[in-house]
Amino acid sequence: MSTTTRRSRLHRQEHLTALAFVALPVIGFLLFTLYPMLFSIYASFTDWNGLTPPVFSGLDNYITMVQDPYFLESMYNTFFLMLGIPIGLVISLALALAMNRKMRGSTFFRTVYYVPVISSIAAVAILWQWAFNGDFGLINQVLALVGIDGPNWLQDTATVKPALIIMAIWKGLGFSMLLYLAALQSVPRHLYEAAALDGAGAWKQFRHITVPMVRPVTFFLVVTSIIAGSQVFVEINIMTPTGGPEFSSATIVWYIWQKAFDNLQMGYASAMSIVLGLMVFLITFIQFRLNRRNQFSID
Repeated sequence: MSTTTRRSRLHRQEHLTALAFVALPVIGFLLFTLYPMLFSIYASFTDWNGLTPPVFSGLDNYITMVQDPYFLESMYNTFFLMLGIPIGLVISLALALAMNRKMRGSTFFRTVYYVPVISSIAAVAILWQWAFNGDFGLINQVLALVGIDGPNWLQDTATVKPALIIMAIWKGLGFSMLLYLAALQSVPRHLYEAAALDGAGAWKQFRHITVPMVRPVTFFLVVTSIIAGSQVFVEINIMTPTGGPEFSSATIVWYIWQKAFDNLQMGYASAMSIVLGLMVFLITFIQFRLNRRNQFSID
């Protein structure tokens, strides 16, 4: 057997082995991502209950969506809850700045802040549901110590969304803080030293050095938080299983789930899913464009 033939056979075996490793994720993507997405697009143009064959209905689902006040309300609630994203980022950066200092117990506090991140979202939702209880909840008990009669947080239209925002901030605080902490520790010290020699105070150093240097982390957190915020479901379904008072806490994913599995309106639910996906894609695309304009480099 010639050397060329042996190399050709070896190359063919390596090629087949590589294809075998690549085939599994590709097949998984085709079966569990691409096919469901294409079928959802088709189903959005049908009248389908999930039990009988879908019947093509054209744009009826999309027309109904525009006229559906509950769809508009759930979209408003979803984006309103995203107000917690900038608040959480500011608090996370402040905690990261504190944790970046040399002090006793910093490792313990990092662990404490990260525990909610690795906790089950269902367990966290049950915990906060008890904390926000209007009769015996922990928050109202603390408020009673200072003479404040706390509201029934999850049953009041004025407080249910702020309550959910507080819980979401608490849940994601540790993850954002650790990312910011890693970014702060990678900032070259000579930048601060040069700024100090030029007479820049702490605020100017923070504004002109710290904030720009952690901008990639901020961009990552904003994009991932918007994607995650658009898919909020578990905490809504546990804490306010009926969508809250006057539908004030229902998110778009919760409403999609209700239409698909409670009302068996799979076609309509698919149409709402497509619209939500397009909106998230558009927002993410805009974020990437803005981030590209703000890129900079340090020589």
